[in-house]
Amino acid sequence: MAMTMELDALEGPPAREPPPIRRLEESVVNRIAAGEVIQRPFSAVKELVENSIDAGSTSISVVIKDGGLKLIHVSDNGHGIRHEDLPILCERHTTSKLSSYEDLQTISSLGFRGEALASMTFVAHVTVTTITEGQTHGYRVSYKEGVMEQEPRPCAAVKGTQIMVENLFYNVAARRKSFKNLSDEYARILDVIGRYAIHKINVSFSCKKHGDSRADIHTTGVGSRTDAIRSVYGPAVARELVEVTASDNEPSHSVFKMEGFISSANYSAKKTTMVLFINDRLVECTALKRAIEVVYSAILPKASKPFIYMSILLPPEHVDVNVHPTKREVSLLNQESVVDNIQNAVEAKLMQSNTTRTYYVQKTLPGASQVINSEEEESPSQKLGTKSQKVPVHKMVRTDSSNPAGRIHAFLQKKPVGGQESQGDLAVMRCAVRQRRNPKETADLTSIQQLVNAIDCNTHSGLLDIIKQCTYVGMADDILALLQYKTQLYLINVVKLRELMYQQAVRRFAHFNAIQLSNPAPVFELLMIALDEEEQAGLWQESDGPKDEIAKLNMQLLEKKAELLAEYFGIRIDKQGNLHSLPLVLDQYTPDMDRLPRFVWTLANDVDWDEEKECFESLAASVGDFYALHPPLLPNPSGEGLKFYQISKEKCSIEQPTANEQQNIDQENPANETNIDQELLAEAETGWAQREWTIQHVLFPSMKLFLKPPNHMANDGTFVQVACLEKLFKIFERC
Repeated sequence: MAMTMELDALEGPPAREPPPIRRLEESVVNRIAAGEVIQRPFSAVKELVENSIDAGSTSISVVIKDGGLKLIHVSDNGHGIRHEDLPILCERHTTSKLSSYEDLQTISSLGFRGEALASMTFVAHVTVTTITEGQTHGYRVSYKEGVMEQEPRPCAAVKGTQIMVENLFYNVAARRKSFKNLSDEYARILDVIGRYAIHKINVSFSCKKHGDSRADIHTTGVGSRTDAIRSVYGPAVARELVEVTASDNEPSHSVFKMEGFISSANYSAKKTTMVLFINDRLVECTALKRAIEVVYSAILPKASKPFIYMSILLPPEHVDVNVHPTKREVSLLNQESVVDNIQNAVEAKLMQSNTTRTYYVQKTLPGASQVINSEEEESPSQKLGTKSQKVPVHKMVRTDSSNPAGRIHAFLQKKPVGGQESQGDLAVMRCAVRQRRNPKETADLTSIQQLVNAIDCNTHSGLLDIIKQCTYVGMADDILALLQYKTQLYLINVVKLRELMYQQAVRRFAHFNAIQLSNPAPVFELLMIALDEEEQAGLWQESDGPKDEIAKLNMQLLEKKAELLAEYFGIRIDKQGNLHSLPLVLDQYTPDMDRLPRFVWTLANDVDWDEEKECFESLAASVGDFYALHPPLLPNPSGEGLKFYQISKEKCSIEQPTANEQQNIDQENPANETNIDQELLAEAETGWAQREWTIQHVLFPSMKLFLKPPNHMANDGTFVQVACLEKLFKIFERC
């Protein structure tokens, strides 16, 4: 018995019989086939548009709802569908394009399988309205799973056919849920319509969203191909097009004819746009695309891509169109030879068009010397025509953005500050700042878009014009700066320009570059420093609770929000509670780190963490206040502020001495430089000089580029007009 059990164990489990092969039900087969033919909404649109073209249409209109999932409505003015063909219209493998397999060798129509409409009826609700020439009325009929739901009903109709596909993939839940971005699906549909619009220039195309009065694509069907490309892809593409042709009539190599347009060396884009038609069929050819990109790689800058449109005609017997379920690809006879010939033609055309290149240059920077070509002389007619216009005396101004010597600081004698950049470095830095434009687009969040829209809608047009065209004059005091606009002089509160920092924080949302701290700052210690400042200001009392407990709770809150702060604002706090980085709001500007404890405190206490929009708005406001150009904590050493530093080092304190203490110090050490804290004085001079440099070379250029002044800035003292040249001239005339 034991021997028998051992033998059974060695033999293992009994072998399973192979599963039986079953014939699938026809409904299952049809639904599987439908998933291959109609992969996305744009696949259905492509099939319907190709049917309209095969019907000889000269006008095709497409209406889309919810990216094509809710509704696809295609109307044309073709020859229509006969009444007797309507019963089998949506059955599989019913077509008017061919009758035998041999017809595929010479097929010229876009459709031939008879699967498109049938596939749509298995995954959507399809309604067809059609009328043929000579009929007094049309017919409307609905289809489901390849068959008519009822007999065709007579109805009023215009010439051609209208096909309505509703609730696409209503019975394929997994496929329907995969389309999360309806705008992306609509963009794919526009791409397909646009490609056919620039190829079939004798057909009028239009495509729009359901309910919109204006079409997103509209071509007239009477213009040139360049006009069609301009209408679909824009004038930037159309004005840089170069016509290219190629052909070969040698049967041993290849027989083809190619016509098209390619972009010149002056055009570049982030992505290659290649519109390829082979025998009027929209297809893709990876080998041809790569060959052309190789040619452009030697001409265009790195990461720049071209625009290509090509129409290739070959003998029908040299093209196998039945190699892909959606007819996206075809197989060519002698494909390598065709690709090589086209590549050589493109290269030759680009070499011819590369004799001229367009470069964009900037105007002469302020303060740059003018280059004078002594070889060029003005003609007598030019000398006669260059009579300068006399400016009225009451409109003549001294300060000009092209003449930095006219600024107020040119008349002041300033002590050299160690470490300051040379004038050449300042010009380079100013150039870099002025050339900057708005950063990357903001994150696709509704709350951020609402904040951006609020900024745009609340802009004061008058102040915007002043800001864009003003000239920096100089600092009037520690907070107010002078700027000139035409013949008017304004005072501007630089601290209140925290609005600029707020707007930059909103617009750079989720796209901040980071300022890395040389030494990570413990958040707990920063909060304790902030609490000490609160106590000095009388905002904290012992009844509020122990400082360390308050700091600990605030640190725990910031640690919970660390992921949000890092992802959207570049504020990185590690798990040990150390602050590693801050957001870069303005290039070339680092905020005053003496205000860092206050900034961390506001993050924990002034931010509304409950609502998304209010959270981002209050976070941006906290960032804006931290980056505002507050006066340094040390008093300005010029003028009366110098008295602060006339204290012996033993008595040096951050607190301002009282009047009696200051009087005693002055009596003991009258104007004695040995009693001035030179180290503290040098630190203050450097800080104030750096702030003034930042205001002139970073804040004001950035303000002119980016700030959209809100309406309240016209009334809250941010901008104040202090003088007008015309009015001053009248006053002096009376004197």
